[in-house]
Amino acid sequence: MGALFKLWGQPKLQSPSLIVGWSVDTGNLGAKVTDYLNRKLACQSFAEIEPVGFFPLGGTAVEDDMARFPESKFYYCSRNDLVIFIGDPPSYKWYKFLNLILDIAEHYCPVKELYTIGGMISLGPSTASRELLGTFNSPELKKTLSPYNFYNLTRELDYETPPGQRPTLSSFLLWTAKRRNIPGVNLWVPIPYRLVAMDDPKAEKRVLEFFNQRFDLQIDLSDLDEEIARPILTDQCQFIVAAGGARVVAHTQDHELSFAMPISKAEVIAEQLKVTHEAGARYPINSYLAYELPFPKGFVDCMDYLRQDD
Repeated sequence: MGALFKLWGQPKLQSPSLIVGWSVDTGNLGAKVTDYLNRKLACQSFAEIEPVGFFPLGGTAVEDDMARFPESKFYYCSRNDLVIFIGDPPSYKWYKFLNLILDIAEHYCPVKELYTIGGMISLGPSTASRELLGTFNSPELKKTLSPYNFYNLTRELDYETPPGQRPTLSSFLLWTAKRRNIPGVNLWVPIPYRLVAMDDPKAEKRVLEFFNQRFDLQIDLSDLDEEIARPILTDQCQFIVAAGGARVVAHTQDHELSFAMPISKAEVIAEQLKVTHEAGARYPINSYLAYELPFPKGFVDCMDYLRQDD
């Protein structure tokens, strides 16, 4: 088993809880929450699963001009008796990968319970409060967490994976933990669909509030409050717009953009929208101008080349 992972520390823990997040997640929730906990609790890394056999290594992802390799790391905080795992979802051998997570967690830090973090797409407005829902593998853990039901955590959920789709990685991990008699819960936060591809600090705060109470972490979450209330605190509009490529190639529409404004700006924005509409213009573009969906010349040249006969 040693060849499958690297170990460079031996955590001194009593009976810790394991928190698992995935780097690819709706609203970046898993990565944001685990990173926040690692920073605020000054967690230390102690192990990493090797990518060979679980990830395709034929190419390297590049983000912000930096090469990004698959990472699957364990962290610990002795003071709060916590183990935190953050990793990329494996491309191959799911079952072996999930069992390896639990092998390390059980052998080197005898975990007593499991918490996974995940976002789920919601059709609700971005102004709505965030719920925290739970799916359990143990009725005893569900009963233990019943005092936290003001989050809707133990609300009865009826859900079945749609035909042709497979359960989430967190659901597989919950099932794998159950076979080892490790009680666990998948924590889900419904995230408005307009925020799926970006960060959602309201969802992040909801999960962290629960962990704060569950583990008595005493973390000050005021920085998240500032991020959530930034339009009000700065008295400035906050917005995310699509670049030209996203408009033309990905066909991004107005309703897929994100915009927040303080109430003090409402009147002037409404007036300016009225003026521009009366002038026959609107931002960003009129959809009919791109109705024929033109593609960049490079795309067209590639398609022409591919259509050529051998």
